[in-house]
Amino acid sequence: MGLGLVTTLLIVGAAIGGANGDAMVSGSVFCDQCKDGQVTLFDYPLTGLKVSMACPGQSGQPTVIGEVTTNWLGGYVMRFEGAPDMGGCRAQVSGSGQGCGAVAGPSRGLNLVFQMFDTEIYTVDPLISQPAQPMSFCPRSSSPLPKPVTPALPPPAKLPPTPRPPQLPPLPRLPPTPSVPFLEASACPYHMWTMPEHECYWRVLSPDLKVAVVFGPLAGRKYGTDLTLRGSMTGRADPYKTLLREATTALLNSYNSIEFPYHPLDVVQRLNYALIGGSTRQVLMTALRFLKANSGQPGNITCKFTTCK
Repeated sequence: MGLGLVTTLLIVGAAIGGANGDAMVSGSVFCDQCKDGQVTLFDYPLTGLKVSMACPGQSGQPTVIGEVTTNWLGGYVMRFEGAPDMGGCRAQVSGSGQGCGAVAGPSRGLNLVFQMFDTEIYTVDPLISQPAQPMSFCPRSSSPLPKPVTPALPPPAKLPPTPRPPQLPPLPRLPPTPSVPFLEASACPYHMWTMPEHECYWRVLSPDLKVAVVFGPLAGRKYGTDLTLRGSMTGRADPYKTLLREATTALLNSYNSIEFPYHPLDVVQRLNYALIGGSTRQVLMTALRFLKANSGQPGNITCKFTTCK
């Protein structure tokens, strides 16, 4: 899988070695349960959804140049060889999501975030898929929202076959109506998550999940493919191990409390940005930001854990 910029290190290495540059696009897809056109606390990432990339063709009409499927965290990554011109390209949901409905939200343009050695990296604002009607628990609006306009995409262009990525285990679906302490402000440091009496708070992510599966191939190459989330929380006395420990803790806190400063996908992306940068200072600064959030700063937020029964 890959979220954010998980394959950039290989791309940059190839560019330096004299190979043609590449372009890479990453983003995520959410179920917009309230049909308000934005990602809120009521929405959850969609697994197994198809996303298409359409770019202006020679005739000016959009042509689909790639299609991928979202991973178990709702993320997707597209890679295009030869550093093509991505100006005017747009990403859009092109398939119906399981358990969300059949209405796709509007397409999104690309945001250039990195350019070096003929290599370009783009991100896309979250794409959405919507149910036929808003869920009953959604806040009621005084006026109905306009139905999103979904531009029709042409049939996919014939592209050379690409190898299918390995099938990842499904992520337990987030509950549509968060329960306590999900709605409470809570931030717990790593040592609280490692205590046996707090095992029941690992509700979304299993302690035995591999770091490479959760944070992507770049993390797998850095930390190994056998390291689990539980094992990642024992790292210390090394900037990269400290980064992973605090990132894992922040990811768990983000699923445990809606008021935690970081969204789960944001945690994954920030860790990968730090690994891509290759700077010890950047690694330490990212780890420090996670550490402060995990310690309840700002706001002096405490850990709401109680002993599991």
